Amino acid sequence: MTLSSLWQPFTLGRVELSHRLALAPMTRNRAHADGTPGDLVAEYYGQRASLGLLISEGVQPSAGGQGYMNTPGIYTPEHIEGWRNVADAVHAGGGSLFLQLMHAGRTSHPDNTPHHRQPVAPSAIAPGVDIATPSGQQPTPVPRELSLEDIQTTIADFVHAAASAIAAGADGVEIHGANGYLLHQFLSPNANHRTDSYGGSIENRSRFVIEVARAVAQEIGADRVGIRLSPSMPLGGINEGEVADVRAQYRHLVGELAGLNLAYLHLHHVGDDELLQSFREVWPTAVLVVRYGRTREQIAADIDAGFADIAPVGRMALANPDVVERLRAEAPMNELDPATIYAGGASGYTDYPVLANA
Repeated sequence: MTLSSLWQPFTLGRVELSHRLALAPMTRNRAHADGTPGDLVAEYYGQRASLGLLISEGVQPSAGGQGYMNTPGIYTPEHIEGWRNVADAVHAGGGSLFLQLMHAGRTSHPDNTPHHRQPVAPSAIAPGVDIATPSGQQPTPVPRELSLEDIQTTIADFVHAAASAIAAGADGVEIHGANGYLLHQFLSPNANHRTDSYGGSIENRSRFVIEVARAVAQEIGADRVGIRLSPSMPLGGINEGEVADVRAQYRHLVGELAGLNLAYLHLHHVGDDELLQSFREVWPTAVLVVRYGRTREQIAADIDAGFADIAPVGRMALANPDVVERLRAEAPMNELDPATIYAGGASGYTDYPVLANA
């Protein structure tokens, strides 16, 4: 499999990219306790600027949106200043930065949040998974069901976070509608038992995601907004049902989102290529696809097959800040140390060697 298609330029929204790689969003737990990204975070993203399009780790749009320890926010002046330093480092290296807006919903614990409140979700249904807290692994508690007023407040939180990201110098935002977090919880019939206009039918379960995307696009411009989805992804206790149900849900959702003319659709793909092809047929702008278990020889496969325009890389980029240069040169990669992914500090974060120092 040739990688030649990776090295073609591409225009994504307002961003001009020199190749088809990108940094996939990955939680690293290196923010300060108040959610502000510090100098180490700026160094980490700046090191990876050659990836062109850098999609940040999940960034909570509010105190109630935090799920894990030491994850960054983008809703206070301190957060804005911290992310401004990150954006400056990325831009200095020739890259572009999109902040991933991630509300964890029920995938949270009071001990991990600044206000120590009960997590929120579309319905009061616990995910049935454990989560790391300052005192060790604990079960995620039963969440509080969001009221209709809460839903509008949460949409406003996303809008404020998107505006704050732009104020910090980011080039755009990615709305996280995947991987078992709040927006995905609204989509999933086993997590959403609501009987109002946000639950029940496919159209109702899709409503919150569409309203968030529309409101954010209206605030900062659709060409600065991407969205991430993960059909059938069973994370955080999510079970979206049979293949036919999943296809019906996401064909409706993607069809509605396509009308917003967002900058891109980012898919965390688990194998339904027929569904992926149907997205490609209706989506008017860029499509990004991440698959589990790709080898370096397979990175361009979805681009070559016509499924994707851009191929974000995840774990390979953690251990190789110069992954673009290594792929171009067909050079060996550093091995990832799994023990340091969420460990905190520079070890396994900013200290992986580049080719010149390997």
